[in-house]
Amino acid sequence: MTNIDFSPLFRSMIGFDRMSSALETAYRSEPGGYPPYNIEASGENDYRITMAVAGFTEKDLTLEVKENILTVSGARSDDEDKGQTKFLYRGIANRNFERKFQLADYVRVLDARLENGLLHVDLRREIPEAMKPRKIEIRGETGRYLEGEAHKTQAAA
Repeated sequence: MTNIDFSPLFRSMIGFDRMSSALETAYRSEPGGYPPYNIEASGENDYRITMAVAGFTEKDLTLEVKENILTVSGARSDDEDKGQTKFLYRGIANRNFERKFQLADYVRVLDARLENGLLHVDLRREIPEAMKPRKIEIRGETGRYLEGEAHKTQAAA
């Protein structure tokens, strides 16, 4: 396994120490697999995961978000296999699955729906107002304060 040294990045990037563990986890995970899926970006903050889950119903599928990890799992009941059906060839996968997606901070699941054997999971990054960029005024000799503070000071005088 190749180790990547992130120390040059950490000299100028603050708070990205979790990035190295996230990249190593992604490197160790299995590529591809079952079920096949697509990840689409439909805007600056909107995403969609589409998974091919043919043969699964809504009650067979489970979606869970815990600590920024979206887990999609499918479990088919064994009752279907106990019928009178005798397969001569079985090319459609009939196995349980669990797939995990690491979500960035402030990404939440908006909707999940099953259409024509495809599970669509819509996601959106919603950055809180406190985290959005804001202009900071520099107070000089004239006594200007940060936005909102000047009104309080003038009202008190």
